[in-house]
Amino acid sequence: MPVITENALKTMLSQNNVLPVYILFGDDGYLIDRYVNLIISKTCGKDNDFDLQKFEHDADLQQVFDSVNQFPMTCERRCTVLCDYNFESANEGDIERLEILLSENYEQATLVVRFDSVEFDTKHSAKARKLLSACEKSGGAVVALNHRNAGELSKMLQNGAKKQGKILDTKTADYIVQNCGLDINILVGELEKLIQYVTGDNITKDYVDLVCTKSVDASVYDFAKKVIACDTKGAISMLNDLLYMRIEPMIILHTTASAFIDMARVSAAAKVNVPIKDLGADFSYNPNLTFRLTNASYNLKKISDKQLSLCLAELLNADKLIKSFSYDDKLILEELTIRLIYIIANGDKVDKN
Repeated sequence: MPVITENALKTMLSQNNVLPVYILFGDDGYLIDRYVNLIISKTCGKDNDFDLQKFEHDADLQQVFDSVNQFPMTCERRCTVLCDYNFESANEGDIERLEILLSENYEQATLVVRFDSVEFDTKHSAKARKLLSACEKSGGAVVALNHRNAGELSKMLQNGAKKQGKILDTKTADYIVQNCGLDINILVGELEKLIQYVTGDNITKDYVDLVCTKSVDASVYDFAKKVIACDTKGAISMLNDLLYMRIEPMIILHTTASAFIDMARVSAAAKVNVPIKDLGADFSYNPNLTFRLTNASYNLKKISDKQLSLCLAELLNADKLIKSFSYDDKLILEELTIRLIYIIANGDKVDKN
């Protein structure tokens, strides 16, 4: 089974079709958390102290193996959850153990392997592809849980408000998405604030302006991630969503450029043996944003110095074009997206001069 989407997983679980193994990954932590909990509920129940066992990133795989091979005590299936196991830095022996764990067709257990901060990249990582193949052998599912598009998020907010006895029309729901970004976790929090604040039945635009916190950077960084991953369809779709939210083209450009500047800083620091933890302080990064440098370090595995230089040149040229007021900003950003993906995708073939 290839990598499936949220809708396919949702359909399976709604039909009580529980598989022996799941790998859940993606850029939406809220969705990962939601579907892990749903799988647990479908197997043994969230509050089952006997047949539910969770392991963190530093787990001993032998203990995970023992867990999935225990007989359930209070229900038909046990559920074992392994969170953020850093397979990229694991030795060959542990990778083989993890492959064995993922390839078993358990009759009385379900194994869920979730990746939140550890990237699961089947396109660029040979180890990730091995784990995907192992999961296929077990009859399990590998599920990509990425941010929903703006229209889906708007509908989600309307449904959430309705369940709480509030009225949220499409236009106001769209306005919430435009102001707060594409992160479900943030949107759910903003909706909860609105429900608590609004005294009547209707959630209006005025209430949104009073209560909600605007957020842009996170959504633009997700766009940059799709560009770096050479996900053309996903990047163009997210760019359209950002423009739909009326985010200024210059903000989109500069925030995207920040992701590449992060890589340039990490690359330069590595050449003079400066660790990432010191680099954040050197460039006055907010302590809550130093994860950007860790992400940049991982992204550098996909791009050479020459490619990085060419990408920065394209970003600079796009900046000049937007500031000239002589061209269509949307067209500039679309062309920039394609150019960046072309540079990253073609590796050493790009500009050998």
